[in-house]
Amino acid sequence: FEWDGSNPNTWDNLNPFKLSMLDIYKYFNLCQLTIDFLGHAVALYLNDDYLTQPAYKTLERIKLYMQSISTFGKSPFIYPLYGLGGIPEGFSRMCAINGGTFMLNKNVNEFLFNENGQVNGIKSTDGEVAYCDKIICDPSYVMHLKNKIKKNGQVIRCICILSNPIPETNEINSCQIIIPQNQLNRKSDIYINLVSFQHGVTLKGKYIAIVSATVETNNPLKEIEKPLELLGNIEEKFVKISDIYVASSNKPDDNIFVTSSYDATSHFETATNDLLEIWENIYGQKLNFDDLNAKNDEL
Repeated sequence: FEWDGSNPNTWDNLNPFKLSMLDIYKYFNLCQLTIDFLGHAVALYLNDDYLTQPAYKTLERIKLYMQSISTFGKSPFIYPLYGLGGIPEGFSRMCAINGGTFMLNKNVNEFLFNENGQVNGIKSTDGEVAYCDKIICDPSYVMHLKNKIKKNGQVIRCICILSNPIPETNEINSCQIIIPQNQLNRKSDIYINLVSFQHGVTLKGKYIAIVSATVETNNPLKEIEKPLELLGNIEEKFVKISDIYVASSNKPDDNIFVTSSYDATSHFETATNDLLEIWENIYGQKLNFDDLNAKNDEL
């Protein structure tokens, strides 16, 4: 994928800063299936609003996808061995190296505030106090505080235990399937994430498939019937419907910054963008990855 936004020679006569992505699709006479695939499975857009936006934004996303495939081989995505718990473990090591402190198994009893109404610490259920000038937390910690969060829909997740790979996937031990909204006459995509013993998260010969979707009707289980059929024989499944909360303000006066609840996406793109936005809200500037000096063996 040789497109380069700074090199007009890679555009031909299609100016990506003036033309929309829909214009590009029409120029190449692409069918709807291909459009859905590129927009939702490759560029990872959550809806079709991107179609009317300048094409360069989507082309950059497609380029990132292709570069990721060339970097990692069979897939543009990576998944930690032994499950997602490996991510906070790695973070705790980095935190310790850089002088941070972890308080394990400490339930938060209350937030502490100064005379100006700004947070200055937390008190655990056993009475221990940790002082700070800012707090970053998920919505579950601020349910009792007024006007901190607002409900923004629901997500249904179905965790399925399988004894075989997903049919029609060439017997691979892990994959991500994104079903574009148009394929099921929905307003949002449905996601399937498959992991297995290859990642150290199941017994040998077992697989875990997680189907997730934004709830759009009064019958969430029916919404995921078709995706569940793709999995073949399911040994056991566990269903949970969760509320989605988002912060009421991006720049809170009390210095308590609240992340959004996890949505239906299985690739963590929205969660990553959420954290980058919080960084910018706290420091007033975007995180510059070029300034990061962490060594590879520290990551």
